[in-house]
Amino acid sequence: MLLGAAVADLDPPDPVVYALPRGGMPVAFEVARALSCPLDALVVRKIGVPFQPELAMGAIAEGDVVIRNDDVIDIARITEEEFEAVVAAERRALQTRVSIYRSEGAPTSPEGHTAIVVDDGLATGSTALAAIEVLREKGAGEVWLAVPVAPRGDLGDLERKADLIVVLSRPRHFAAVGAWYRDFTQTSDQEVRDLLAQARLA
Repeated sequence: MLLGAAVADLDPPDPVVYALPRGGMPVAFEVARALSCPLDALVVRKIGVPFQPELAMGAIAEGDVVIRNDDVIDIARITEEEFEAVVAAERRALQTRVSIYRSEGAPTSPEGHTAIVVDDGLATGSTALAAIEVLREKGAGEVWLAVPVAPRGDLGDLERKADLIVVLSRPRHFAAVGAWYRDFTQTSDQEVRDLLAQARLA
């Protein structure tokens, strides 16, 4: 896979690949295979604007990490009570996913490793930011971000928070991540579990 080859060419020291499920898992599986390194899921949930759920006003991740996008919150005129209500709902969904994926084994520690966050693409970057913060808190030596596609231009906080960002394509007219895939069928929880199990047998 092209992304795996691009990351492998950079020769990350002592890498561990962390997929942002669900869509990031098939991509991350190929990256981990190219690096011959461990693969794990890092559960992150987007905090969507109540009347436009696809628009992220933040994200939450394992370890009680909450990322806020204050620009979106202000523009959408979201109150603190509305924000916290969505966080509470997404936290329940996050815990459900954690329990599903952790049935395949204990989480892989990033301590001292090059932790490589992989997703199927970048839109607002909120979930990737949350993942980076989690891995830093858990002692990763470096945190990289690798995606097949991202918007052209400044990636904002991601460029400041990640040690390295690998992107294969940055089209001028980005629109949405799914527009750059021939098949953007949603990855199921079972597919995530199967890939995790397969990676542990490799």
